[in-house]
Amino acid sequence: MSKLEGKVAVITGGSSGIGLASAKRFVDEGAYVFITGRRDSELEKAKAEIGRNVTAVKGDVANLDDLNRLYGIVKAEKGSLDIVVANAGFVELVTLADATPEHFDKTFGINARGTFFTVQKALPLINDGGAIVLVSSTAHLIGSPPHTTYSATKAAVRSFARSWSAELAPRGIRVNTLSPGPIDTPIIDLQVENKEQKDAMIAAFLDIIPLRRIGKPEEVANGVLFLASSDSSFSTGIDLVVAGGQTSV
Repeated sequence: MSKLEGKVAVITGGSSGIGLASAKRFVDEGAYVFITGRRDSELEKAKAEIGRNVTAVKGDVANLDDLNRLYGIVKAEKGSLDIVVANAGFVELVTLADATPEHFDKTFGINARGTFFTVQKALPLINDGGAIVLVSSTAHLIGSPPHTTYSATKAAVRSFARSWSAELAPRGIRVNTLSPGPIDTPIIDLQVENKEQKDAMIAAFLDIIPLRRIGKPEEVANGVLFLASSDSSFSTGIDLVVAGGQTSV
């Protein structure tokens, strides 16, 4: 029997990268997924790639009206849900000296505030015994000057999981974080201006990853599936690091 047979899942930021890979894996394991994203064209491409058992909902997790509309659609189509994967994120390379209020507010608005309300607004719909997966980052475990704001938001996400796993335990709802290291997704391209900069960034990553390569979205999706399924039935409040040994060796 498939690991997610009959389950209903919401995956924010599901139109590319880790979110898309997770959505495809979930559907392969029997789930129906609702994916979100901010661009119609990317959502339609993702929907076509997933192929079945998927509803694409345009929206920004930093916009509470968009979240209300998302869960309104979930309720109308399925009535309830079993899994929430709060994956939508934003990164911009800015040091402390160069950071602006706009940079700070946008980064926290999407990564921390967006994750917070993605989960809060799911609570009336999520079934007892459900699973919540918060996608954090190894950035919350290390110091990286250009990622100072981003790292702080991901530390907040890790903290959310600790508190929420205790709060929701009486309902049997498990809350865990997954912290990817450097992964080959479009988010890398958003941090650079050209191929030369991208190659230099990847080379720098290889120096700190014992496996000497960056990860694939599908490898992270395997971790998301583990945390969302009964395979991790006795795990809550944990941080699953998927990073090729980056923070462990």
